[in-house]
Amino acid sequence: MLLLISPDSVEEALDCVKAAEHLDIVDVKKPDEGSLGANFPWVIREIRDAVPADKPVSATVGDVPYKPGTVAQAALGAVVSGATYIKVGLYGCTTPNQAIEVMRAVVRAVKDHRPDALVVASGYADAHRIGCVNPLALPDIAARSGADAAMLDTAVKDGTRLFDHVPPDVCAEFVRRAHAAGLLAALAGSVRQVDLGPLTRMGTDIVGVRGAVCEGGDRNAGRIRPELVAAFRAEMDRQAREYAVGVPAQS
Repeated sequence: MLLLISPDSVEEALDCVKAAEHLDIVDVKKPDEGSLGANFPWVIREIRDAVPADKPVSATVGDVPYKPGTVAQAALGAVVSGATYIKVGLYGCTTPNQAIEVMRAVVRAVKDHRPDALVVASGYADAHRIGCVNPLALPDIAARSGADAAMLDTAVKDGTRLFDHVPPDVCAEFVRRAHAAGLLAALAGSVRQVDLGPLTRMGTDIVGVRGAVCEGGDRNAGRIRPELVAAFRAEMDRQAREYAVGVPAQS
């Protein structure tokens, strides 16, 4: 399981650099513009320059509307700015066909520029609260559009978490469907250390966090701390070791 950490500024990215050995992907977002809020192209470039070359940079392109052309241009801007994982939050897509149309436009825009970039179709565990596509539809949407990964996050950051909206057994089905389609499965949404056991056992490929590695667990007011990143990775590694030998880890 890969660890994706989401700084919201160049300064926070430098804190991530101090913990670079403990993380796998640096994700650029702008939390005050939404769950998958897009940051500025120059911030993506500066963060790409700041983090070690062997650490891929991911970038969100926003909680997007059903506007395929607009979203394709945004995605191209992210990959041109240095991101190799391009995450699209399908916020304004109310049907799978709308989501596929948006994602196909994104895949073409991104892959025409950089064929090795990875496109991530992101949906929301709490989709019922905002009226967008069902979480379990995401793997099929990603596969039919030519994307590389399917992801779930939470849209409304009100203290509720991934498993509050999509229980572990449903998340496991999401992962199973993604893998059956040849996709990576990514899960996020106020994930904490206590969630790592179930996430490991279901075969999650990428876990995304912010609040869990911020001071006070506060994704907005807190700042990412290197020692919290290290502690989160240590628990990931512990769960992976114990799962590998078939012994349930104690939370």
